[in-house]
Amino acid sequence: MDTVTRPRILVVGAGFAGVECVRRLERKLAPHEADVTLVTPFAYQLYLPLLPQVASGVLTPQSIALSLRRSRRYRTRIIPGGAIGVDLRSKVCVIRTITDKIVNERYDYIVLAPGSVTRTFDIPGLTEHAFGMKTLAEAAYIRDHVISQLDLADASDDPAERAARLQFVVVGGGYAGTETAACLQRLTHAAVQRYPRLDPGLIKWHLIDIAPKLMPELGDKLGRSAQEILKRRGIEVSLGVSIAKAGPEEVTFTDGRVVPTHTLIWTAGVVASPLIATLGAETVKGRLAVTSEMCLPGHDGVFALGDSAAVPDLAKGDGAVCPPTAQHAMRQGRKVADNVMAALRGQSLQPYEHKDLGLVVDLGGKDAVSKPLGIELRGLPAQVVARGYHWSALRTNVAKARVLTNWLLNAVAGDDFVRTGFQARKPARLKDFEYTDSYLTPEEVRERVEGRTAGSL
Repeated sequence: MDTVTRPRILVVGAGFAGVECVRRLERKLAPHEADVTLVTPFAYQLYLPLLPQVASGVLTPQSIALSLRRSRRYRTRIIPGGAIGVDLRSKVCVIRTITDKIVNERYDYIVLAPGSVTRTFDIPGLTEHAFGMKTLAEAAYIRDHVISQLDLADASDDPAERAARLQFVVVGGGYAGTETAACLQRLTHAAVQRYPRLDPGLIKWHLIDIAPKLMPELGDKLGRSAQEILKRRGIEVSLGVSIAKAGPEEVTFTDGRVVPTHTLIWTAGVVASPLIATLGAETVKGRLAVTSEMCLPGHDGVFALGDSAAVPDLAKGDGAVCPPTAQHAMRQGRKVADNVMAALRGQSLQPYEHKDLGLVVDLGGKDAVSKPLGIELRGLPAQVVARGYHWSALRTNVAKARVLTNWLLNAVAGDDFVRTGFQARKPARLKDFEYTDSYLTPEEVRERVEGRTAGSL
């Protein structure tokens, strides 16, 4: 009896790009046409732009963790783990499951959307003492940590310790860093009112960036507006400055200043997932070089998109590549799904082209700056646009209801300052959340694939 094997489509990563691709495949692809498998450590899609609001307690963590198993058309098989290597020649993806078991998964078509990791530099003490803001666990931990600094400062009789615990440093003047500093500053400003022994003037927030401008993508006027809002709140913004070294109780800036602090939050950009380096393929500044159809040249059935791929930006031209934003990732995911189905059916592939719709920056409360369709907005109108955009971009109605409820409750009842004790006695710095040392080299991938005869999932 002959057995017909359906083509296997493997999607790596459950970010904006990967999830949009999977959902479109589920809607448009008949079950008999192919099997779809998704590789991700968690069965949810994280809505990253709202992570600073989780850290500040405006939103609950569950609000921005969108379940992948709620789809009515759900038929995608999920492998709980992370891809640590890909052998393009053998069409095998090496996966480390959440139980640390290493397995090989064969594919006919692969969609690489592993996203990005926090960009770090060779700065003494950075990975050992800095917090990141890339995962849900990090946001929850940072919230607990910031509130605990107020608790510890209130309990201390040492003026030096109080001053150190009430100083906070955020590195990175992009959207993530600016929103993180803004949201957490609002949290501490509201919380200190409940600590009568603490002088509110001791709380100091520092936002630093090596770039000469804050969020240059917004343009000079809106960038200055955002900077003025932060300064008005008491956040000290230092541009052209970075970190020289970091310790457990102080941070040294490159301009020579030494700031006593127990809180260093690092948001200075991202780089493509280390998975891309395991392919041994051409890259552009670390991102996989692909065509405008998001195909990897010279390799049939290999597609890449999102933060890890240098997708040509046809709307801008002149050799530009699409920036690593959710706006592009979501649209690329849908286009890649269409191209995978076209390849499967022997049809022609279509290029990706999308004109950027604008940018939004939520600074908390009524403060925001936005640039929808090139129109510069500030204050409440910008906040309405920012939150309206984020709300509409949430994929499920359940998530939309939770986020809207959280926003309304926070507006009416204000902040709460509950410390949950999340990993209270365990280290939770940059090196503890992003397992960048678990990826294989191209040689190790080849050795693993060629030496294996059984045991795939």
